[in-house]
Amino acid sequence: MSTEARRPIRRALISVFDKTGIVDLARTLADHGVEIVSTGSTGATIRDAGIAVTEVETVTGFPEMLDGRVKTLHPRIHGGILADQRLEAHRSQLEAHDIAPFDLVVVNLYPFSETVAAGGSFDEIIEKIDVGGPTMVRAAAKNFASLAVVVDPEVYPIAAQAAAAGGFTLAERQELATIAFTRTGEYDDAISDWMLEQLEGTADDAVEADEEGEAGEDISILDLSEADAAELGITATLRYGENPHQRARLAVTDESAPGLAGAEQLGGKEMSYNNYVDADAAVRAAYDHDRPCVAVVKHNNPCGVAVAGEGEDIALAHARAHGTDPVSAYGGVIATNRTVTLAMAQQIKPVFTEVILAPGYEDEALDLLRTKKNLRILRLSGEYSRGVEMREIWGGMLIQDADTIAADGDDPAQWTLAAGDAADDATLADLAFAWRSVRAVKSNAILLAKDSAAVGIGMGQVNRLDSCRLAVSRANSLGQHAEGESAPERARGAVAASDAFFPFADGAQILLDAGVKAIVQPGGSIRDEEVIEACRAAGVTMYLTGTRHFAH
Repeated sequence: MSTEARRPIRRALISVFDKTGIVDLARTLADHGVEIVSTGSTGATIRDAGIAVTEVETVTGFPEMLDGRVKTLHPRIHGGILADQRLEAHRSQLEAHDIAPFDLVVVNLYPFSETVAAGGSFDEIIEKIDVGGPTMVRAAAKNFASLAVVVDPEVYPIAAQAAAAGGFTLAERQELATIAFTRTGEYDDAISDWMLEQLEGTADDAVEADEEGEAGEDISILDLSEADAAELGITATLRYGENPHQRARLAVTDESAPGLAGAEQLGGKEMSYNNYVDADAAVRAAYDHDRPCVAVVKHNNPCGVAVAGEGEDIALAHARAHGTDPVSAYGGVIATNRTVTLAMAQQIKPVFTEVILAPGYEDEALDLLRTKKNLRILRLSGEYSRGVEMREIWGGMLIQDADTIAADGDDPAQWTLAAGDAADDATLADLAFAWRSVRAVKSNAILLAKDSAAVGIGMGQVNRLDSCRLAVSRANSLGQHAEGESAPERARGAVAASDAFFPFADGAQILLDAGVKAIVQPGGSIRDEEVIEACRAAGVTMYLTGTRHFAH
């Protein structure tokens, strides 16, 4: 794990509805000297396992009331969560009021969506609108500078590792806070959608009303009846689009090769618009490789890519891809270009994953993955191909050939050695892997790779300099490292790929200073010679491809 300064975990607040894995986490925390403060049923579960627990009401001096609606909403709880421990004034106020700060908050929320899906009564659903939980989660996430927040049992192994390592780093706490805000946002969206349905009726009623509008009114494809839409290849009406106020549908445009749009769903919840967007990016990243490959994607960007050798279990590629950035992999989409084995399924099971896509699944692997009731499991068929890409703009549409691995510049044999010694076979293989992988990353894109796996990715920055910094930072702080390997070594000795040329030598210099041993980039800048000279001075190999792979 990262060698960045860690904030020790001395005191943890645990309040969960889903008790899965909580005893194991509590035992690990207790074994490392962490004081555990907990609420009623959670505290009882932990105490029954023989682990010491301090009850919340002991801390607050006030009993739970209103059928549990009020228990953690108290200054002695939220003062301990919200105090910015970097500030002397905050520390002094805690001391004056005899409030001990928390270093870890472990909370998961009442199952609102599950209660709705199960057909719960109005009153039952109302009681599953969590108040204290989201309040603690948001408070802890806001104060990530001082403490960590964990919102899902599938992240408990990360918390356990942090306890053993001496605490969480700032980067890890910020990643966990981002996950927490995402979770509370989704939770509030689900409640808002349900409340609107109570006021306005079902979405079908709204569509029917639209269809009865004034004669001559323009009707979009989103307004068509299900029957009319089906004639245009629309196969599904999605719950909503990129955001809850946007309508969305799914259409198959090529029935002979439906690809992702016509993938067979083998388990899990219905696919959402954002699920499809991330799934498409994940499939592209995995299917760009001829070797067995696994890609992990989050918010349309890969947070991990790796390949295994032919004949090796695809689980090896998954372990390497997950290890690129295991924190960001939480809630991600996984795609592979090979059959999912039981070993890979066993690795996926403990990790909260939205979607998994593959051309096939071993029977035992599928059975295991189906035990995760919310995991969307899709089976792809046919040969992966992309023809043209279309993007609507105001008043028109842009149409282009899809970017594919086809140009001469994508063949390492056609690259130009611009600096340093010719790469040995292993280094050249890593450069070829990095070059194929970086094209799936949103530009500006920098990808660091080692042993056929990404180890650091810098994506979506408005200048290449920041992408270089981000790739190095992620390589050195967020990765899951091999036993005995310190975090900075993730960048040192890696190779780097850049999706477009370096406009100045400063971006490449960041990679050189981090210890990168070889770089591949398109070239074509008026300052190419400055970049090449920086590599020569560092004794680092650089290849030019002559081909660019922007992904905007």
